[in-house]
Amino acid sequence: MIVPTELDRRFRDAAAAEGLLDVAYELHDSPVGTLFVAVTDRGVCEIHYDADPAAEAERLARLFGTRVLHSPRPTDDARRQLDEYFAGTRREFDVEVDLRPAREFGRTVLEQLARVPYGELTTYGTLAGRAGKPRAARAVGTIMNRNPIPIVLPCHRVVGSSGSLVGYAGGLDRKRLLLELEGALTAG
Repeated sequence: MIVPTELDRRFRDAAAAEGLLDVAYELHDSPVGTLFVAVTDRGVCEIHYDADPAAEAERLARLFGTRVLHSPRPTDDARRQLDEYFAGTRREFDVEVDLRPAREFGRTVLEQLARVPYGELTTYGTLAGRAGKPRAARAVGTIMNRNPIPIVLPCHRVVGSSGSLVGYAGGLDRKRLLLELEGALTAG
């Protein structure tokens, strides 16, 4: 791993402060592993588990623009709110999100997902209905699997129609941990 020098840090901070970045990102330690947290000038655009930073930066460059840089300062608010969530002192996120790459139905589903309260569960079918397409539960499942901003957009709160924990891009162990943290499941 390359350790940034003071000059590197100042360059990255200056680029961010001058609005010269399309995406800034940082790696952030959490109880569910290292999170890749990325932001644009419109808000959080990605939180990814166990990411390869170079591959994620390349992917984000295709989606948002080529000026993608490891620059921690612009991610400070999102990372602070994540820490508060994991500490149990935050129940709602108040960061803006940038869903520009999402298609219309996907964006609608993610907007509805953001309304699922802390500690509560919903189903794929219910979420599909709230998004205006009650027969699109499978499509909602695909959207949840590709959710670019897990935790903030709480796809871990979506369960199968029987109430079973099914499908989570971060793995069912993480889904269970997040739901236990919120009191939606008991540890066991």
